[in-house]
Amino acid sequence: MIKKAIFGGTFDPIHIGHIHIAYEALYRLKLDEIVFMPTGNPPHKLKKYVTDGSLRYKMVKSAIESEGKFTVSDYEINRPNLSYTYNTLEHFSKLEKDTKWYFLVGMDCLMDIQNWKRVDDIFKLCQFIVFNRPNFPAFTKESIKRQKKKIEDRYSTEIIYLNAPLLDISSTTIRKNMREGRRVDYLLPENVSDIIEKFGLYR
Repeated sequence: MIKKAIFGGTFDPIHIGHIHIAYEALYRLKLDEIVFMPTGNPPHKLKKYVTDGSLRYKMVKSAIESEGKFTVSDYEINRPNLSYTYNTLEHFSKLEKDTKWYFLVGMDCLMDIQNWKRVDDIFKLCQFIVFNRPNFPAFTKESIKRQKKKIEDRYSTEIIYLNAPLLDISSTTIRKNMREGRRVDYLLPENVSDIIEKFGLYR
């Protein structure tokens, strides 16, 4: 059976930390493909400014264009309404019925998963792969273990914890550094800096 993981996120902008995690999941779990999914109108970020979806898609596409097992989908950014994970998983499950789907997310999402829409359906449609976030020091090994077991027991699922080395990089820090006039090109995949410069993003 083909095994694919959807890697969801705002990717505002995509950085080498995202690429690093995607490769860790690809190799460790022997996946056939990682599908990067820039979010459209994420309900949890309604009060925050998010760069236009077409530009975030362009940055992701540019970042992974030379990576053979990475693809990018514009499914969520083309949705006119709020972008919910269960909609995305339903769509891809129907589109590729012989594919086993995984969902790759940061640990902060698992901590908040019970507030997501149709959580039961989400866990029926995919298996979660979670990774820790370097900018969330509150997530200790003990708290991760407790939350993982709590969700597994409640939703009769098995969550994969990707215990991978972390790169201390975040999109938030990159945007902040750019506003302060600091260099960030060394944190970004090739060509992404050019797109940011061309469209005057994060100034």
